[in-house]
Amino acid sequence: MQPILVVGSSNTDMVVKTSQFPLPGQTLLGGSFFMFSGGKGANQAVAAVRMGGTVILFTKLGNDIFGQRALAEYKKEGLVTDFITTDGAAASGVALIIVNEAGENEIVVAPGANDLLSVADIDVADKMITMAGIVLLQLEIPLDTVFYAAEKASAAGARVILNPAPACQLPAALMPLLYLITPNETEASLLTGITVTDMATAASAAETLLATGVQNVIITMGAQGAYFSNRYLQLMIEAPVVTAVDSTAAGDVFNGVLAVALAEGKEWEPAIRMACAAAAMAVTRMGAQASMPTREELNAFLS
Repeated sequence: MQPILVVGSSNTDMVVKTSQFPLPGQTLLGGSFFMFSGGKGANQAVAAVRMGGTVILFTKLGNDIFGQRALAEYKKEGLVTDFITTDGAAASGVALIIVNEAGENEIVVAPGANDLLSVADIDVADKMITMAGIVLLQLEIPLDTVFYAAEKASAAGARVILNPAPACQLPAALMPLLYLITPNETEASLLTGITVTDMATAASAAETLLATGVQNVIITMGAQGAYFSNRYLQLMIEAPVVTAVDSTAAGDVFNGVLAVALAEGKEWEPAIRMACAAAAMAVTRMGAQASMPTREELNAFLS
């Protein structure tokens, strides 16, 4: 299997469950409190390694208890951690998450050391970028760093996957470097100006993204599933029906599992079905990395 290099963020997620989201200025008494390892980069890396992928995580931590705990967890998961760096002057990233009784979430992130993952740091990982078959990126690190990593990876012949979250406007020069972009409905709407609510609007948004030079588009649509499009194929893959408890890491699970499926040489339809099923499993459990299924659990669910 081709190695997967994940370049992105690492956070500690602090989660409170409550019946509803607070209004501005309102204080609510919530329920249970949880603390999980998180961050979009680390989440996607863990999701991939639990599927049996060979996964290198490239991120930056603070020299604090959160960073030390995260690094120990990544080693325990079996990630290649040789290229994780530490900044002694910065705090590790932290995310504050509220989960309501419907399993929906609101998240505020204090990026900390993630904001310091720089272009110069990417040069340190040059050998890994050259070796990787797939490079998986997100937007919880500086956009200049994302662009530079995509340039290096594309030039080396790697397939570059961008999960454009949190949503922001992207430079036009980035788009032709991407093998695949994987926005959700909200992110696709921001990137294209088309409000995505169903298959027809997803198809229109995907066409707009393809016109920017991206080779392949997947728009994830929560319980509806995922829409795929390129110049030759269009697919709507339904998601398994489950009862959601916490949707925090569903998109990250989808991307990490999809990367492994593609690294294994799977065609688009089975790869997307595998990723949708894993994401569905994850929303039935609390937490980010804590919710992610193993390959054995996913195989049992699919059977």
